[in-house]
Amino acid sequence: MLAFLAYFFFYPALRLLFSSIQTQNSQGIVGPPYTLEHYTRLLNVDLYARVFWNTLRMSVITSLIATILAYPVAIVMVKSRPMVTRIITLIVIAPLIVSVVVRGYGWQLILTNGPKGLLNWLLMSLGIVDAPLSILYTEAAVIIGSLHVFYPMMVLPLASALGKIDPNLEDAARMLGAPWWKVFLRVTLPLSLPGFVAGFTIVFSLTAGSFVIPAILGGASAIMLGNLIEQQIFVVYDWPFGAAIALILVAVVFAVNGFSMWLLEGRRLRRPA
Repeated sequence: MLAFLAYFFFYPALRLLFSSIQTQNSQGIVGPPYTLEHYTRLLNVDLYARVFWNTLRMSVITSLIATILAYPVAIVMVKSRPMVTRIITLIVIAPLIVSVVVRGYGWQLILTNGPKGLLNWLLMSLGIVDAPLSILYTEAAVIIGSLHVFYPMMVLPLASALGKIDPNLEDAARMLGAPWWKVFLRVTLPLSLPGFVAGFTIVFSLTAGSFVIPAILGGASAIMLGNLIEQQIFVVYDWPFGAAIALILVAVVFAVNGFSMWLLEGRRLRRPA
């Protein structure tokens, strides 16, 4: 297993690392001299910097919306009867069976700009809007598609964490006169933080590295780092810059994961104190 990982994971990662600090000549050959210009180029050029910050913003928004929508579902999964729990679990994980490409094109049909789009047709038929909305090929469309694809990754860790909470703690809080929202904020939310942090980290990481959903639903107006990497390597053939973008994306994901682990570790250390 170590040999497999060394050859198929670590060796390509090292080649990517060396490519990111090398220079590509006019013949397309990558080699010395070594430079860090490709890393600074991502943040110094307005176009690339805008893609970088858009990726972070859409990833955070998707993760926050997934958290808000996942808590009620996870609570119902944990506190319902076994049959209801199995049905909800099946509904949550059922979309994972369908390909991301198929789901992306499905949302494209729903969010199509113009009166023929399913969402616009429904809103105009109900008299909610007078003119069709322009949602497709925007950041909102990417967030909606990403939320649908990665939503189970938020619900399942939350349900696992909520299932480990002693129900007597919530009952005791209610008996002492706490309303439901205070029980959630003072008891349920703090005790479910491991599941929240794990789910938030997973959704953020998957959204930041997503390629298919932004390509199908975002178009040219909502490009993310994954699409920028593909363009630099397969369209522009700028391997050093594409490798630098890829490594920056990996560094951001590792930083978010490291920060999450630090939060959980600090919480574990504070609890005995």
